[in-house]
Amino acid sequence: MDPKIKLMLLEEHVVEGAVRFGVGPENMTFIGGFQNFIYSYNSNEMKYILRFTPSTLRTSEGLAAELEWIRFLSGNGLAVSDPVLSVDGKVFERIHGHKMDFYVTSFKHAPGRKIGYPECLGNHTLYEQCGRMTGCLHELAKRYKPIAKRHTWESNEYILQARNYIPLEQQPILLALDELKAYLNNLPITADNFGLIHGDINVGNFTVDDSGGITLFDFDECQYSWYAEDIAIQLYYLLYVFGEDSKSERKAQYELFIKHFEQGYTEEGRQMPVGWKDQLKLFLRLREIIVLVGMHRSWDLSQPDDWTRDFLRDSRMRITRGVSLIDEY
Repeated sequence: MDPKIKLMLLEEHVVEGAVRFGVGPENMTFIGGFQNFIYSYNSNEMKYILRFTPSTLRTSEGLAAELEWIRFLSGNGLAVSDPVLSVDGKVFERIHGHKMDFYVTSFKHAPGRKIGYPECLGNHTLYEQCGRMTGCLHELAKRYKPIAKRHTWESNEYILQARNYIPLEQQPILLALDELKAYLNNLPITADNFGLIHGDINVGNFTVDDSGGITLFDFDECQYSWYAEDIAIQLYYLLYVFGEDSKSERKAQYELFIKHFEQGYTEEGRQMPVGWKDQLKLFLRLREIIVLVGMHRSWDLSQPDDWTRDFLRDSRMRITRGVSLIDEY
């Protein structure tokens, strides 16, 4: 979250948002968030999420499209965190602030638990489940006829705002982004390889129940893009933790993920998106740039710890050279 935006959400906004959804402010617990302000609350022995989204980051049309997409997926059998209506029966409420407004939405809390690091590494059962869930999502996307429309990949906030956050002395990163965008704009687009994706599937955005079933949430980054991007994003967050001195471990992680993810994705006769394997390198590079932009936007990088310093060095090197985490494999 941009530090300036953090100062804009006042206690009065939180109270008003809670009341709009029938929640006593005293029952709210702040649990964090990267782009949004996220609170949890309990009602009738059930757990819920209350999300405050700055109007500078999302339009009302984009938010309506996100919620429409989630409800479609839920109605067609995909396990997602369902939206909850406000007291007035609205899928979202708008709270007017002094310098910006906030959109308030509520969701059922996803059942199960999160799987973090290092448990998610080398976990072939998890990768198969991720493939199964992603394959189902993409098949539903091919059938989806939305009323409201989300943006396309070029209008991703991190891509649009890159010049505002990347320091002047790192202009080669912006040049690399421009070259990558130009290349992506020439990729083939068909009904079988391009559609509405989640846009940020990673271990922080789903839970796993006792049977291994995944419940997906946080569709705030959903957008129209190649289905391969949804796959590359998951892969990126399983590879970036390995430094340049751990390339053999990174290669083993890559091969294990691909093998078991593909097994899950292709169940019930589903086909992998055309050209997905060749496109992984492109979208891994795009995700690396997006992550770097997000770090410059939200973190104080003036005195990074050892891991962050090494990651920034290696990441900038890969970006400016036009290589991905898997170019050597």
